[in-house]
Amino acid sequence: MELNDKQRRYLRGLAHPLKPLVRIGSGGVSEGVIAETRRALQDHELIKVRLTGADREARDAALEGLAKTTDSALVGRIGHVGTLYRRQPELAKIILPD
Repeated sequence: MELNDKQRRYLRGLAHPLKPLVRIGSGGVSEGVIAETRRALQDHELIKVRLTGADREARDAALEGLAKTTDSALVGRIGHVGTLYRRQPELAKIILPD
């Protein structure tokens, strides 16, 4: 899923007050984390993911891999928190600008 800059900015604004729903510890991205992320994206469309205990490159790789595995888009990352978005075609809650 590709997002343009305007859509990313809009989603970052919507995500600002959200708390992280998924936490990834030192064990990294496991099947349980992937399943929980898919469930959270199904329920909310826009979620935050918190990563702990890794350096910058490892956090970036984990978030990009998680986004690819869950068919979502990485909206952005600030520090240890990344934001993921996946549109639900039948029950879309978020309408993106063009």
